[in-house]
Amino acid sequence: VKEVRKGDVFIVKPGENIPVDGIVLPAIAMTSDKDQCSFLNKAGRCSIHMFRPGFCRLFPLGRVYDGTGFSYFLQTGQCKKEHLAKVKVRQWINIPELKRYEQFVCDWHYFLKDLAKTSQGLSPELIKTLHSYILKVFYLTPYQDGSDFYDQFYMRLNDAKKLFL
Repeated sequence: VKEVRKGDVFIVKPGENIPVDGIVLPAIAMTSDKDQCSFLNKAGRCSIHMFRPGFCRLFPLGRVYDGTGFSYFLQTGQCKKEHLAKVKVRQWINIPELKRYEQFVCDWHYFLKDLAKTSQGLSPELIKTLHSYILKVFYLTPYQDGSDFYDQFYMRLNDAKKLFL
């Protein structure tokens, strides 16, 4: 892909990656025969439930950002199971320290939005360097076991803000 514009639609095959502006976006691997997540077992239940990524953990909920925070909404029609019980968001997401997690999600979202605004008008080379920095610092550099994830994340976030915002 030489040029990607907002609103472009791509067909991504299971396991493929999409390079965009120097960052590789992973595609969720779906089974080709049933067009469903490859981690669903024969009963249609998640086989990695306790270790599922945040994207999967949230489904079928979505987030709507309002400028200062966000709220959850149910993506109607996304879950085909019948006779679903009502479950509180806290129970559904099942993340320790939900308030800290939600603050982290919000801070990360608005940092990326601010970064996008700040980077408008930069050369493609500088944008690629910026994206590489974000990828390396937040995704490729390991977080230390035994130390609080959120404390480590916010140290990295503050450093990035000093550099770019």
